[in-house]
Amino acid sequence: MTALLEQALAEMQRLSPAQQDAIAALILEELADDARWDEAFAQSGDVLARLAQKARAEKQAGKAKLMGFDEL
Repeated sequence: MTALLEQALAEMQRLSPAQQDAIAALILEELADDARWDEAFAQSGDVLARLAQKARAEKQAGKAKLMGFDEL
């Protein structure tokens, strides 16, 4: 465990049980969300490869135009 996490846990121990549970629920929710994103990204490789191939083909065909964010 890192020193920063140990410090955070020590501070959390000073809170009421309800506050501790609220923070724990937020942490667990964040970890679960990260796991869902990791899984979704891992499963999207084929789709991303096809989109990249399509973008390259459109660029080669002269259908793509370089734009900045302010031009979108």
